[in-house]
Amino acid sequence: MNIPVVGLLGFILFSASNAFAQLNSEARSDWQVIFDNEAAQGTIVVLDKRHDDAKLMVLNEIRSQKRLPPASTFKIPHALFALDAGVVKDEFQIFPWDGVKRAFAMHNQDQDLRSSMRNSAVWVYEIFAQQIGLDQAREYLTKINYGNADPTGNTSTYWIDGNLRITAQEQIRFLQRLYFNELPFDKADQLLVKDIMIVEAGKEWILRAKSGWEGQIGWWVGWVEWPTGPVFFALNIGTPNRLKDLPKREAITRKVLQSIDALPAE
Repeated sequence: MNIPVVGLLGFILFSASNAFAQLNSEARSDWQVIFDNEAAQGTIVVLDKRHDDAKLMVLNEIRSQKRLPPASTFKIPHALFALDAGVVKDEFQIFPWDGVKRAFAMHNQDQDLRSSMRNSAVWVYEIFAQQIGLDQAREYLTKINYGNADPTGNTSTYWIDGNLRITAQEQIRFLQRLYFNELPFDKADQLLVKDIMIVEAGKEWILRAKSGWEGQIGWWVGWVEWPTGPVFFALNIGTPNRLKDLPKREAITRKVLQSIDALPAE
């Protein structure tokens, strides 16, 4: 049977989305105390695939379906776009610092792909956006079914202060496809991006994640790999105290993951 490429891609995306939607969603109101202890309001979605009966757990279902700017969590797909477009040759290519002093000291130095992900150096990804261009960015976003797939907005950082939006649940869907190397990019590029996402590792587990902050909203998304399978997570919280609230993203997520033995207790 001959199926047009566009039609086949649409069928794959629909099938993946439908499979996700059919998972039993469990409300985890018990996690609210973790947010309360950090004086934070937000949502977290956790997809535990360590067992045959994959479990989708959600705190604050309504917020988990609300589209918000992805901020620097967008560096995950953006790195894939840059690799595919040839803007980045490999993980060793150096992007010279432009000499402009920015608020975060770690941004004020030369960067490569790994350091720009680890340091969340926005200026490197502004270069990517400029060289990729608006039309190709929209094509990439549509191809991977990323949120509202809208890279517009009169700004050089459409993922922060432009029109791009994504929900916590959509973040999980995207991360699943990356984990299984199912995105429409070279497998080697997907493996590289996953490698530069590593935050921490133990004897039996690997934590891969990316933070994001848009000023009002803070994110932490990623997954923990275990021999029995991955545990995906996507958190977003309000950050009314701005920089003072940023450590809460990781603190809350770690406590949630520890509560289901997806991360070792500290």
